[in-house]
Amino acid sequence: MYAIVRAGGRQEKVAVDDVLTVDKLSGEEGSTVTFPAVLVVDGDEVVSSAAELAGYQVTAEILGAVKGPKINIMHYRNKTGYKRRMGHRQPYTEVRITGIEAGK
Repeated sequence: MYAIVRAGGRQEKVAVDDVLTVDKLSGEEGSTVTFPAVLVVDGDEVVSSAAELAGYQVTAEILGAVKGPKINIMHYRNKTGYKRRMGHRQPYTEVRITGIEAGK
């Protein structure tokens, strides 16, 4: 069984015990979060209607905060002697999927 969930502006394919990196979430390490399901596949059965998906719940446990790769940024203006170097690392949250359940 797997599901497609919406997490941080993107859609991710998840199954139970998968670890994935999503945009930064508010919450402490060890707390649980829920993601809205977009599609659920259980064997040969595919659930995609909004009425049926309202009953499904994808839960995850927050493992901690991580950072993405460093992105180097260079500003340069021709003929003025101006150049500036900056870097950026995007903050992310690492989560482990704990369950995909048909709740309601």
